[in-house]
Amino acid sequence: MTASHSDSLVVLFGATAGAYGAKLGSDERELILLVWQVVDLPSKKVGALHKSLVKADNLDLSDQCREVTGLTAEGLGKAEPLDQVLQQFSQLVSSDLKVLGRSSYTLCSDGQSLIRQVLHPEASKKNLLLSDCFYSFYDLRKEFHTCYPNSAAVKDQTIKTMAEYLGLGTDETEEDFGVWQVKTMVAIIFSMLSESCNHVFTEPETVKYKYETGPCSKSETVDSETVIRARGLPWQSSDQDIARFFKGLNIAKGGVALCLNAQGRRNGEALVRFVNSEQRDLALERHKHHMGSRYIEVYKATGEEFLKIAGGTSNEVAQFLSKENQVIIRMRGLPFTATQEDVLGFLGPECPVTGGKEGLLFVKYPDGRPTGDAFVLFSCEEYAQNALKKHKEILGKRYIELFRSTAAEVQQVVTIDRETQNVLNRYMSTPLIPTLPTPIIPVIPPPYTIATGSIRDCVRLRGLPYTAGIDDILEFMGDATGDIKPHGVHMVLNQQGRPSGDAFIQMKSADKAFMVAQKCHKKMMKDRYVEVFQCSGEEMNFVLMGGTLNRSGLSPPPCKLPCLSPPTYAAFQTAAVIPAEAAALYQPQALLPATRSPQASAAAPPTVTYYPAQTAQLYMNYTAYYPSPPVSPTTVGYIAAPPGAVAAAATAAHSPILPQPGALVRMQGLPYNTGMKEILSFFQGYQLHADSILVLYNFSGQPSGEALVTFPSLDLAKKAVAEKNGQLLGGRYVQLCLV
Repeated sequence: MTASHSDSLVVLFGATAGAYGAKLGSDERELILLVWQVVDLPSKKVGALHKSLVKADNLDLSDQCREVTGLTAEGLGKAEPLDQVLQQFSQLVSSDLKVLGRSSYTLCSDGQSLIRQVLHPEASKKNLLLSDCFYSFYDLRKEFHTCYPNSAAVKDQTIKTMAEYLGLGTDETEEDFGVWQVKTMVAIIFSMLSESCNHVFTEPETVKYKYETGPCSKSETVDSETVIRARGLPWQSSDQDIARFFKGLNIAKGGVALCLNAQGRRNGEALVRFVNSEQRDLALERHKHHMGSRYIEVYKATGEEFLKIAGGTSNEVAQFLSKENQVIIRMRGLPFTATQEDVLGFLGPECPVTGGKEGLLFVKYPDGRPTGDAFVLFSCEEYAQNALKKHKEILGKRYIELFRSTAAEVQQVVTIDRETQNVLNRYMSTPLIPTLPTPIIPVIPPPYTIATGSIRDCVRLRGLPYTAGIDDILEFMGDATGDIKPHGVHMVLNQQGRPSGDAFIQMKSADKAFMVAQKCHKKMMKDRYVEVFQCSGEEMNFVLMGGTLNRSGLSPPPCKLPCLSPPTYAAFQTAAVIPAEAAALYQPQALLPATRSPQASAAAPPTVTYYPAQTAQLYMNYTAYYPSPPVSPTTVGYIAAPPGAVAAAATAAHSPILPQPGALVRMQGLPYNTGMKEILSFFQGYQLHADSILVLYNFSGQPSGEALVTFPSLDLAKKAVAEKNGQLLGGRYVQLCLV
């Protein structure tokens, strides 16, 4: 038993198989020695002194350990494991207290490390339940400095320096290792209890029993000296897993914020906020400690970074998270038509949701459309575990994924930081994506096309982290962001729609581009250095066609096809027409606006969207040479038809037709790794070829889970919908409909 105003102390000292002193516990080595003695404060009597060796799983002792402690692997091999030593500790302490006529006690250790950095982390890894006495203790160094303010700073104190300050004997060789330390600590305590000092032990250090969840507001003030960034986390890690990694240290309420990438998925990083700077400094000592088989990197972070991830302003989210100490589960892959009743029915009575419908939060896009994600609150771990057992069960025609989540993740996924969005929209251009098979639907508005002149007013960024976004680039460029042209940041994606590690930036002048290249070349972004080269729009297009650009100059593409440059094609064939139903599949701002002459405007049908029928085919020879180059939609395959051609199509006296004879079918619910090969296999026997398939991408350059398929005839398209609708492709039910 323990008490905040205990009459007895148990002076405790320990050692590990690795580092000693200030670095105790920093190398993740196991405990091998415990020495303790009970001290009765009112009578100044002591109990028996006990020394117990602990058998570690790894008996390979460091050189420092062998030298300082005098212990050997052979001797430790005969010792008891930690769980049995802790049982003996409790029994012997209780026996000594009984002899002294006491019943309660508080631990007293030399500093924080033994309790916080050794005992709690090791017990957590070995799934041992520590008794209550290990959650409250006195730090002798702090108590000594309180009693003797003129002594050395707390961080510089040791048992030896405290003894020297008091004039006590400091010959460590007189006793066994650990015995001298405990006896000296007891002597120091008695000196503090003398009439000249009359010190009272009243405010013990505490260790939190568990991590407390809770929301965080952007209006809060977060001390940068209390925040760290953990990197290398398993993607399925929850806030409780991270709290367990930092077991023994006090994390602030709601202080674990898992970081998400641009697609809303965890990126293996988290920001953790501790109650004070002392706890943060101890956390930094766990750099490269292990979570399972993975080592975790721990670095300093800022309060601003924490608020960016964990802070929220949405009233809806605040109300959802107002119920404290709830277990949060994230559901992904919900049908877009799913209702609250559907989700509650899916979860069933064995895992009741806290507050019923109030414990559900559906995630929506800014325009109100559902994303297929939702967050659910459960009042206890048992209900949450029951829910997680439903991982990949079917709701409607889709399997549902369930994961543990956090309050910070809810804030990130649901809350939209409008100020940040405005900044990004100022600079962001649609990502540069590869040439796609016909039919091509343009996705970049003409005002934001890349210049093709020889003025070197652009820069190329090479070697970007694959998780880097527009905001990372703006931060990387620092003060130079003010010199970027509107919509002048172009992210380059590979042909699979994933980040290539490249980006092109259009600056306001060649001088500005030169200064950026000089200032930012090989500057670090996250954990990677980024190369920055000055270039022109013409050189940029050469690179997008397979050429190379470095500080030594430009090497043209090996194919040497100057005809691929857009200016070469001064005219196109008459624009083909895509029905309004197909155009409706795309966000309005994504479609290339139809270019019409004033005379044709009145006659043009408002429900028709135009695109050049043969543009993409002009570049198919190029993609045969280079299967997956980082190609720009503004230079290859995404070029607006000349006004005359579009106007001619607009005034043509025929009804809208497809770009080629046949019918168009829309596929929904595709696995995100689906390609043309999988779709052709799915429609085997329906006379399709690669040019009949268009896999659709979202504005992040990632597959949207949808595709358009052109069938040779309407009858064949209807047959495919009737026979294939609702069938499995890659483990997911695919929905088909005629367009």
